[in-house]
Amino acid sequence: MNQRTWRTPLVILLCGCLIMTISFGIRAGFGLFLRPMSLDYGWGREVFSFAIALQNLMWGALGAVAGGFADRYGPGRIVAGGAICYILGLIGLATIATPLLMYLNCGLLLGGALGGTSFGIILAVIGRTVAPEKRSLYMGIATAAGSFGQFALLPLTQVLIATLDWHHALLVLAGIAALILPLTSALAGNPGAGTQNTQSIGDALREAMAERGFHLLFWGYFVCGFHIAMLTVHLPAFVTDAGLRPEHGMTALALIGLFNVIGTFGAGWLGGRFSKKYLLSTIYAIRSVLISTLVFFPLTPLTLYVFACGIGLLWLGTVPLTNGLVGQIFGMRYAAMLASIVFFGHQIGSFVGVWLAGYLYDTTGSYSGAFIASIGLGVFAALVNLPVNEKPLAERIKHAPAVA
Repeated sequence: MNQRTWRTPLVILLCGCLIMTISFGIRAGFGLFLRPMSLDYGWGREVFSFAIALQNLMWGALGAVAGGFADRYGPGRIVAGGAICYILGLIGLATIATPLLMYLNCGLLLGGALGGTSFGIILAVIGRTVAPEKRSLYMGIATAAGSFGQFALLPLTQVLIATLDWHHALLVLAGIAALILPLTSALAGNPGAGTQNTQSIGDALREAMAERGFHLLFWGYFVCGFHIAMLTVHLPAFVTDAGLRPEHGMTALALIGLFNVIGTFGAGWLGGRFSKKYLLSTIYAIRSVLISTLVFFPLTPLTLYVFACGIGLLWLGTVPLTNGLVGQIFGMRYAAMLASIVFFGHQIGSFVGVWLAGYLYDTTGSYSGAFIASIGLGVFAALVNLPVNEKPLAERIKHAPAVA
């Protein structure tokens, strides 16, 4: 039997989902380490916040490079390299003792790990295996798997920290990250095989940079990253500062992950039937309304959980829609690279959101400024997605009037 015949679309989808579950499940629990690490080392929250912010920035920057390599040399080996970085970064994080080592392990190694095991590469591989009308749905399923990882691994991470300690909890998570390695064999192969697209990677990049919609998606994704990273890292601390218990914050993040499974699947399904840019605009607008409840209403377990369920439905629904738009507009040949570059905008937003929230807390003693900024940015993102031209670029070029 040919060694590649077992790599069916279903197998690729299943392995991609498992990789996303592990990668994002571990990543979602990093906010639970903020308080114990800061207390043990006597750091202000800005140290931890900057480390996670740097991680998000490197995730985007190295992810864009990894996406280009995946399109050129095949995604399997790139994802395997990301898994190795994940293992080393978690082990290193368990043994660090200075802010510099925190930045190197949490920022560089784990940032590279996430860049090699996340949306841009995994969704591009899955998207190439299915028909265009099913692409958004399959991307939604894979993104929902990442959300399920948040729901499943967050409680485990909390239990590990409480029963062992945060050092040993990180070592156990390193063992879980190692499970990604055997799954990468399903992603092996040449992404250019079987395609008639002879466009070079440089030409594809120049074409994308000349398209206004590419830049609009980039900055819309910036806002998504600001929202998600700020809440993932700072929501547990915000909850305990308001007088609730740590379990309330963990439960809120788990609810976000659970409802995000529904939301991302639904966004993928809707993206195959309705305009993706209008769906994106709606998601960002509703996010602003929900975040407002944290600012203008008293925080109780009930209001927290209602917020968590609502924001969970919108949490990563932007991912299958944005990645689907990139593939729809520019084609799938270099989708890993182009989607990863757009995702870099998401990670710049993550950097700003995590760091700014920590900085404002340390300087003002409150998260109010960060939440108000999130509300305004949600309105901005709702507007910036509206002018995106969803028509495939190849069709626009084909039907463009000839220049005399």
